[in-house]
Amino acid sequence: MSERVINRREFIYQTGAGLGLAAAGCLAGPGLLGDVVYGGEQPSLVEASGAPGPATRAAVKGLGGMERFVAKGAKVVIKPNMSFSNPPEMATTTHPEVVKALVEMCWAAGASKVMVLDHTLRRPEDCLERTGIRAALAGMPKTLLLVLTEERFFKAIDIPNHRTLPSAMVFKDVLDADTFIAAPVAKSHSSAGVSLSMKGMMGIIYDRRSWHSKYELDSAIVDLATVIKPKLTVIDATRMLTTGGPGGPGEVIKPEKVIACTDMVAADAYTVSIGTWYGKQLAPDQIKHIKEAGERKLGRIDVDKFSVTKVKA
Repeated sequence: MSERVINRREFIYQTGAGLGLAAAGCLAGPGLLGDVVYGGEQPSLVEASGAPGPATRAAVKGLGGMERFVAKGAKVVIKPNMSFSNPPEMATTTHPEVVKALVEMCWAAGASKVMVLDHTLRRPEDCLERTGIRAALAGMPKTLLLVLTEERFFKAIDIPNHRTLPSAMVFKDVLDADTFIAAPVAKSHSSAGVSLSMKGMMGIIYDRRSWHSKYELDSAIVDLATVIKPKLTVIDATRMLTTGGPGGPGEVIKPEKVIACTDMVAADAYTVSIGTWYGKQLAPDQIKHIKEAGERKLGRIDVDKFSVTKVKA
């Protein structure tokens, strides 16, 4: 992976060294397949209860540990939700301790590079400061915390089996990663119903705003999921923004859970089933993009048939 200089407007923060100037690039194609069995076997899913950091560790351990997903020498990209310049208690962004635990586990598994990245909707410096993620990762050598906004950091990919989205500009670093981890927060969304791992993938594309005007949003979310498939999905449900999403403020509940699964569709479906949304319980098939993902056999949404391991951190 080559390194190059970027301008300060893009704001790349390299933990342990303050404001950094090095950004990693790549030139690889899509196809980030995890070990998901589509439409067949029951998904293996872990629900861990407890504080954000310990619950994250317990959830990943329940799936076999980070070594299952990160080989020695692997280049890892972790994609949390960092889009809004709000504190963790507002539940609009992934809890910093969830992100920290994932980074630490990747290094312990033998990763050669770990990047935490997002394409934020608010001013990057404010997002990284107010979410607490910059402070949580401070002092971690070689860990890159990135917010990239310029087109040159994205690569166009085709989506062969699309319904509405024929192609997308995706972070090059995601396409080049050996291991891609989705780490969204669980929250409501005014257009998509909920924002979990599939909806969260809009944070790796360049023209995310056009999805609301040019394409049918829910189908576009599912189209991208046909080619971008994290090896591991870890959903921060320690707090859930149940109304007023995605940016808040809104009603926040505190299930104090972290969900880990190799199937991001199943992870989203299960998370919907354990929360309350807009003051009521919802079934996964009441969320349009989750229902469509199930119909297109990108993952399981029949949560009553899931194999779920529940642990306490």
